Amino acid sequence: MIQIFNVCKSYQKDSSALEDINIKVGKGEFLYITGPSGAGKSTLLKLLYGAEKPSRGQILINGQNLTRMGLGKIPYMRRRLGIVFQDFKLLNTRTIFENVAFPLEVQGKKRFEVGKKVYQVLKHVGLEHKLQRRPLELSGGEQQRVAIARALVIDPLVLIADEPTGNLDPEVTLDIMELFKSANARGSTVLLATHDREMIRQFPRRVIYLDKGRVVDDRLP
Repeated sequence: MIQIFNVCKSYQKDSSALEDINIKVGKGEFLYITGPSGAGKSTLLKLLYGAEKPSRGQILINGQNLTRMGLGKIPYMRRRLGIVFQDFKLLNTRTIFENVAFPLEVQGKKRFEVGKKVYQVLKHVGLEHKLQRRPLELSGGEQQRVAIARALVIDPLVLIADEPTGNLDPEVTLDIMELFKSANARGSTVLLATHDREMIRQFPRRVIYLDKGRVVDDRLP
């Protein structure tokens, strides 16, 4: 499903954010990417969803080589990816319904289909009663659930999340992790970057450890 070959990412000549990364992720796998701040977790995720290109190496997702993909094709590739950002990136001038509907509208789905699917996924995350609210009217945990709903609404081939529980209390973290587990059970390959060791202990899965831009460990639970 995901193949990363000898990937390096440098922002300056004498400094590498990532160095010689080699990772293979199978279809339907759930994978944590962890390590200290500055280890390269967010940089690796950005390469996976095409926000940046590697300085060297190859990245393949479902047989498509992102490294050789032109800028015009990146948005089409992202239509198969669900992305949950650390800072949510919700549209504050739009309702919760409109935020979650946005990826489907980009895909050109019919209005009836969009409405039905958005309601279903908001019900799944427990926010169907707030679909006409706006993001700033919700708590941080609710905003994160909206961000996850937006990622899930396209039934993503790959679900990528960057520190999705970083600013949430433990009870909300449990709820969020159940959503990722559910998405994984329905067939999405999940890559979740986190520094939360307790969460990894509670929900054991394969873990990739990064340190100073290198993979220093790759272990199964």
